[in-house]
Amino acid sequence: MVPQLPLALRYPPDQRFDSFIAPPGGALSVLSTLATATGADWVYLAGVSRTGKTHLALALCAETEQQHRRAAYLPVAAAVGRMRDALDALEGNDVIALDGIDAIAGGRDDEVALFDFHNRARASGVNVLYTARGIPDDIGLVLPDLRSRLQQCLRVMLDPLGDDGRRDVLRDRAQRRGLVLEDAALDWLLTRTDRDLGALVVLLDRLDRASLAAQRRITVPFLRQVL
Repeated sequence: MVPQLPLALRYPPDQRFDSFIAPPGGALSVLSTLATATGADWVYLAGVSRTGKTHLALALCAETEQQHRRAAYLPVAAAVGRMRDALDALEGNDVIALDGIDAIAGGRDDEVALFDFHNRARASGVNVLYTARGIPDDIGLVLPDLRSRLQQCLRVMLDPLGDDGRRDVLRDRAQRRGLVLEDAALDWLLTRTDRDLGALVVLLDRLDRASLAAQRRITVPFLRQVL
């Protein structure tokens, strides 16, 4: 069985619909409907690593619970080899987000379990979000019937952010922490550190703590000193 994730981990405050930078047109509306309306179109969210799939899956669950409905989030990689038990444990929810279903691709037993879950959830009116790094035909699934079911979902594609998008994400995250990141400091970070968005967000957490401890603003001289 997969243990329930702590609330702080499942729904971190930075990961909400309103903090998602540059969503595809109509994507947030579709996901909001999934959170609020019974019998909404199921969504298949595809994108390479670090495009925001987990952010949106967690935001969906947070939005669902704000509507006084029950939501469950499952990082599928944590359930490889025991998908049937993990999915059985999610019954009774109104909305379920299965994050990273490509993790079970090629595992026939897990794929059959997901196929059975898909059919049960459809029959019972549960809303489901799937995420994966690629479209159903490209993630290595061996069960044709499962691929067929997934292809029937409403598909949303996420693209990697460019430097302007990364800058907007960092600025937004900083503002939510009460930090001021000057343009010069943002430019310095983007040109001299790892541009991977996840790594940048982790770095911002580190800078937040260092800035608080030193009682200093995040400026280029401060970045040079800390990094």
